Amino acid sequence: MPIVAIVGRPNVGKSSLFNRMIGRREAIVDDVPGVTRDRLYGEVQWKGRSFYAVDTGGILGEQTSFSAGIETHVKQALADCDLAVVVLDGTVGVTAADEDVALFLRRSGRPVVVAVNKIDDPRHELRTSDAYALGFDDVVGVSALHKRNLDDFLDLIAAKLPETEELYDEDEIRVSIVGRPNVGKSSLLNKLAKQERSLVSPVAGTTRDPVDTSVVMEGRRFRLIDTAGLRKKSRMDSDLEYYSFVRTLAAVDRSDVALLLMEAQEPCTDADKKIAAHVVEKGRGLILAVNKWDLLPKKDKLGDKMLETIRGEMPFLPWTPILFISALNGRGTQKLAASVIEVFENRRRRIPTNVLNRLMRDVLAFDRLPSNKRGKVLKIYYCLQSDVEPPTFVFFVNDPNIVDSAFENHIHKELRSLGEFSGSPLRTYWRGKPPSGEALQ
Repeated sequence: MPIVAIVGRPNVGKSSLFNRMIGRREAIVDDVPGVTRDRLYGEVQWKGRSFYAVDTGGILGEQTSFSAGIETHVKQALADCDLAVVVLDGTVGVTAADEDVALFLRRSGRPVVVAVNKIDDPRHELRTSDAYALGFDDVVGVSALHKRNLDDFLDLIAAKLPETEELYDEDEIRVSIVGRPNVGKSSLLNKLAKQERSLVSPVAGTTRDPVDTSVVMEGRRFRLIDTAGLRKKSRMDSDLEYYSFVRTLAAVDRSDVALLLMEAQEPCTDADKKIAAHVVEKGRGLILAVNKWDLLPKKDKLGDKMLETIRGEMPFLPWTPILFISALNGRGTQKLAASVIEVFENRRRRIPTNVLNRLMRDVLAFDRLPSNKRGKVLKIYYCLQSDVEPPTFVFFVNDPNIVDSAFENHIHKELRSLGEFSGSPLRTYWRGKPPSGEALQ
């Protein structure tokens, strides 16, 4: 997805506008200038378009203990974004600090939208005209506090964002290689591509931007996307690491299957779990690969113990394939292509409605369905598969509110017993239906 950077001097309302764009209160908002010192990101959905918005710290005209770092953050934001939004304070007008920000923007060469904030009333619209002095064509007056003109503002951004539709072979499988820094992602890509495609270094965080490599394995074409390693936000002290994190999320978004590399000596970290959760949330296929397997001391039933550890630490992923590999010497890497192909096909799998209903009727005949506090028992009238990538199922019931998470997990388990969905997340939706048809149970 495209990336939109929100920049400007302190206390003009950048964080308030960011919160409005993503639809929740994520950034800290305060009247004290300079509250936002790092970058925050959030996904924005607007009229069929999706993009990441990034809130940046205010550029300070005077030198403070934070100004140099904030300025570096903003420079990096402009270097990596697809569009920049410069926010002005409409109650103050254009200041010398605003002109300094505009100079940054013009040098960046990025498309720019000027948002004149705090235009809370139509009578204040004339204040936006001063912003044209900065030399940008696209200017809109908004009020982040009252959501005024927010629709026009988002329409303008959507119109100026680059098209994200990719042209690629329908049979090409896009695989994002993700994981923490220095777990061997670039080494694995080079091993699979049989060439030094990505820079490999023992220094964590060498790779900054996703790198695409097209290879043919097992008679199928793959697009391998190497990505920067992910860390906790609190550890992103480098100016490049934050945007590497956002770019990695974007790489997952445009892949079919994510290959999550974990280090054999330290598997299932919090970062690993968060990456896996993001992949599942986005509906992408997922394979867990335990790298540097050759570095572990040889013990009896080492593989069985590692499988038990991973399943115990990641109980939300019982359906995910797990491979033990060494990107350095190639051990186990020959199995990756077949596993990716299998997950890719499973993510596209479809069960005919008549078969699905017949099998579900047999399965549910022996299950006790949930009920609410008044004793009303859930009835399932019929179900169908509405979509693929990932497989999505819709159940029509007498009361969707009766369905709890335990029963939904049970249904997922039963669905997986009906078809081969290894490596693919499932989606289930519950819809009410007048009780005119015959229930499955």
